[in-house]
Amino acid sequence: MPTPSGGAAARRRAEPQPRVDLELELPLGGAAPFDLAAAVCSHGLFMMAPNRWDPATRALVRPLRLASDRSASLLARVSAHPARPDSALLVSVRGAGDLSSLDQYYILEQVRRMLRLSEEDGAAVAEFQAMHPSAREAGFGRVFRSPTLFEDMVKCILLCNCQWTRTLSMATALCELQSELKRSSSIDDFQTRTPPIREHKRKRSKRQSVRVKLETRFAEDKLEDPRLASGSSNDLTHSETNEILSSLPSVASETGSACDSLDPSELRLSNAPHLEDCIGDFPTPEELVNLDEDFLAKHCNLGYRAKRIVMLVRSIVEGKVCLQKLEEMRKMSVPAAEEVSTIPSPYERLNKELSTISGFGPFTRANVLMCMGFFHTIPADTETIRHLKQIHKRASTISSVHEELDKLYGKYAPFQFLAYWFELWGFYDKQFGKIREMEPSNYRLFTASHLKNTRKEKKPLEESSGG
Repeated sequence: MPTPSGGAAARRRAEPQPRVDLELELPLGGAAPFDLAAAVCSHGLFMMAPNRWDPATRALVRPLRLASDRSASLLARVSAHPARPDSALLVSVRGAGDLSSLDQYYILEQVRRMLRLSEEDGAAVAEFQAMHPSAREAGFGRVFRSPTLFEDMVKCILLCNCQWTRTLSMATALCELQSELKRSSSIDDFQTRTPPIREHKRKRSKRQSVRVKLETRFAEDKLEDPRLASGSSNDLTHSETNEILSSLPSVASETGSACDSLDPSELRLSNAPHLEDCIGDFPTPEELVNLDEDFLAKHCNLGYRAKRIVMLVRSIVEGKVCLQKLEEMRKMSVPAAEEVSTIPSPYERLNKELSTISGFGPFTRANVLMCMGFFHTIPADTETIRHLKQIHKRASTISSVHEELDKLYGKYAPFQFLAYWFELWGFYDKQFGKIREMEPSNYRLFTASHLKNTRKEKKPLEESSGG
């Protein structure tokens, strides 16, 4: 199916769009008043496609799936309820004149998951904020995640061993692929008309070769310690932030993210785009299962991650991995502080279950389990080592980083990750400017190199990026 022309798309946008407005009640409890911006702009996952945060209207927009037809998506806008901003959210679903009660429930459940709005989540936030007055004052405690566990799992794979710009680019490419698949009559037709992307090999300098050896050694050392990551990256600054590696040129290939080219005016939700005008929804396992690994790697620049994603997708579709079972094993429970030393059985079972999935090393598993609601383990990487040295003056190593983390954040058990992330995210907020006020085109600047430039030049983010 051909892509609509610019004129046709413009005419369609000018036409009134059918819309269904849903109200989502906010949980009451001992936590600080709910703040949508604080809940969304709390983790790098919110920057990854197809999520789009509009700082001007303080609203989140993205496609969400229907319960009646999981292959169908509708564009949803989540904002504070204009009449009851303190007690409810308004979820405006565009492109549908009517929604069944089942579809309405499923859409609201996806929003609840993203913003962690269950009673159990609220209780955990209240407990953590009682330990951490600064977090309560800032309204911090809900860490953004995806509407589905599958999307979280794939995005945690995308966080490994690459720079943040490429992570953003890979997420965008997967959403663009979903849109292309939706318009294609068959997988074979899609693959036939899509030329393979040529891979360009770059010559390595002597310094780059040294960097590769260091990165390889880092990964090998971490495999010896089950608490350490299998990937050497963090959600925002990744492996180039290590003290030794930061002085060497980056080997990871960087690609411009399609998010970078978005006109900020396209995010103004008063004129929300039709779903067809968006880059697409995040693909489901069923949409990816018939794709060839090499094709997926080249088309979305996934590299070795394509194999991990394909194996995960096939395991899910074939029934070897049951996402519903994993969610049920979690039981929405948070371990009590006195149980952390023995590790709660739900965490143990889930960690073991995830370890059987190819490519899910300690770092990826720790991030997935954090998304599932376990906050007593901190996914540690070279950015963690940088943070401990720069902020706490602790010269951690690969083998000692968890010992240092226990000393610093153990008093917040079972919420060590939340205490660590509140501190780290606050550091980014000061270095780059208010994250919740950034335009999406600036998300690519969340790298160690730009962080250094920010400290040195002390210029506003927009000036340093030329924006």
